[in-house]
Amino acid sequence: MRAPAIRTNADEAIAAIPSGATVAVGGFVGAGHPEMLTSALERRFLKNGTPRDLTLYYCAGQGDRAERGLNHLAHEGLIRRVIGGHWNLAPKLGTLALANVIEAYNFPQGVLSVLLRESAAKRPGLITSIGLNTFIDPAMSGGRLNTRTTEPLVERIELDGKTWLRYKPVPIHAGLIRATCADARGNLSMENEGLISEVLPIAQAAKNHGGIVIAQVERIVDRIADPKAVRVPGILVDYVVESGGVQHDQTFGEAFTRDFVEANSGAFELPAMPFSERKIIGARALREIRAGEIVNLGIGLPESVAMVAAETGRLADFTLTVESGPIGGVPASGLSFGCSHFPEAIIDQPSQFDFYDGGGLDVAVLGAVEVDAEGSVNVASFAGRFAGVGGFVNIAQCAQRLVFCLTLRAGEIEVAMETGRLVIVKEGRHPKFVQKIQHVCFHGPSALARGQEVLYVTERAVFRLTPAGLQLTEIASGIDLQKQVLAQMGFAPQISDALKPMPL
Repeated sequence: MRAPAIRTNADEAIAAIPSGATVAVGGFVGAGHPEMLTSALERRFLKNGTPRDLTLYYCAGQGDRAERGLNHLAHEGLIRRVIGGHWNLAPKLGTLALANVIEAYNFPQGVLSVLLRESAAKRPGLITSIGLNTFIDPAMSGGRLNTRTTEPLVERIELDGKTWLRYKPVPIHAGLIRATCADARGNLSMENEGLISEVLPIAQAAKNHGGIVIAQVERIVDRIADPKAVRVPGILVDYVVESGGVQHDQTFGEAFTRDFVEANSGAFELPAMPFSERKIIGARALREIRAGEIVNLGIGLPESVAMVAAETGRLADFTLTVESGPIGGVPASGLSFGCSHFPEAIIDQPSQFDFYDGGGLDVAVLGAVEVDAEGSVNVASFAGRFAGVGGFVNIAQCAQRLVFCLTLRAGEIEVAMETGRLVIVKEGRHPKFVQKIQHVCFHGPSALARGQEVLYVTERAVFRLTPAGLQLTEIASGIDLQKQVLAQMGFAPQISDALKPMPL
């Protein structure tokens, strides 16, 4: 007869993690992140100097760009290696990587979430095209972020005459996950969590490699009545830590809202968007979304698409999805990103990426830090920071159509409308269309070979990806082509013979 999970406190549970272990942490920004456990791990290391030399494995970025989330683990000696999907929310980890203090890898979020399942089943890794011809490809840097990082964790292979990437399996020795309830047998349910994330494959991967699973829960109950509500069976759970709601906010932006866990047939209210370059871009990008389509909106500028859609009554015309698992509803923003207001369904993150990777998205609207002449895009690095790719590589590589949203130049740009004509009141300080991007996160020529339609929407001009590179297809009324477009770019785009006015 198996022993039930041990009910204990965070400090005692964390003490079971040995030095040298590979620790997988679940969550998305703050949703589903076991804050009580990661803070206890930090506390133990600072007090006792153990455990040491951990490998940290995580799929989605987790943190608040300050102290919470994976920032707790950013201590020299505690961490030896990080394998992660997004770094910008845990800048303390990024500082260690950029200083060459730890080994650091950046792989696509969807790859990492699905790879957990492969590791759990002890299969020979994940074979996929995701990441080919990007900086993650071993033909470039293999996702390694500094000179300290030498071991190749991804390789090119040939199968049936095609080139693939094989991401090597990573054995998990400790899984830190979060749920809402645990019963007396350690079964976990997630009724108040805004997402399911990858809790099950983390637990399976740890258990099948002889490791331990520590679950932070809000409360312990005698029994979970509906077995279908159990997301992680108790046979996989070793320790249960009851938070009582402490360090258990639904997200890092919300203590709790029913919006994220309930469907609602009524329209969700979004605030009206004041006129700005963001609204211009959002309105133009919205024109590319057709009724009935399945859509992913990236964080940042692409969020303006939902706001303009709400304002114009188009929000119900299509289905918005988030890579973390919500389907339908309206994606939340800021430190609640990863959840959705009134979703129709929430599936686990690996399953969402299975759908995305297979071409399930009709259109994705994504941001861009830099674009070059061949239409390749960088989102991973900017302003001396390494943000990482998150779900961008999966989404950008597999959506049938793409719309990249960005200003022509960045840094305190200001615009105005005067009698139907766009005026650049203050030009941005930094170019966004450059001769050479820092990291290839999306490869333009590969997109053309796949047959993707790709558009680049700015506040003053629209470009389309063609075999000859970027082609200028639309320009806003009031904008001087030479002075305010071409002279502001690091390369000369093709100019369409049928150059049209950009809708404003």
